[in-house]
Amino acid sequence: MLDIYVDGDGCPVKNEVYKVAERHGLRVLVVSHVALRVPSLSRVEWVRVKQGFGAADDWIAEHVQENDITVTADIPLADRCLKRGARVVAPHGHVFTEASIGDAMASRELMEHLRQMGEVTGGPAPFVPADRSRFLSSLDEVIVAVKLGKTGRR
Repeated sequence: MLDIYVDGDGCPVKNEVYKVAERHGLRVLVVSHVALRVPSLSRVEWVRVKQGFGAADDWIAEHVQENDITVTADIPLADRCLKRGARVVAPHGHVFTEASIGDAMASRELMEHLRQMGEVTGGPAPFVPADRSRFLSSLDEVIVAVKLGKTGRR
């Protein structure tokens, strides 16, 4: 069964996930350690995890299965989900693959190293309406690919 796992803390595209999942008849699990309001749709569940650094990420990584979809901007979580055979879409629409996750992890490590050395590296680009549109398109494409049995191993 294809499920969508949402890294719920700070995810700007939860409503979009609900709409796409409803259209495709998929279950959505929104995972967070803070209370979140989710729609009262039968296929949307809020999973509350214990507080603590990475608790939501750990829960998702332990429960996601092959061909499930994870929505997250967290690169280490994306890597963990890909290793379990899941698909991963970032809120700005980037689809992580086994081929792209290595570069993303390396860039993240480099930026973290620069920050620790006192360099001002800024943060992620602001979320804009084009990101929302790109996300909707990417999520729909990934769902269709999974349903058609296409591998995400590019």
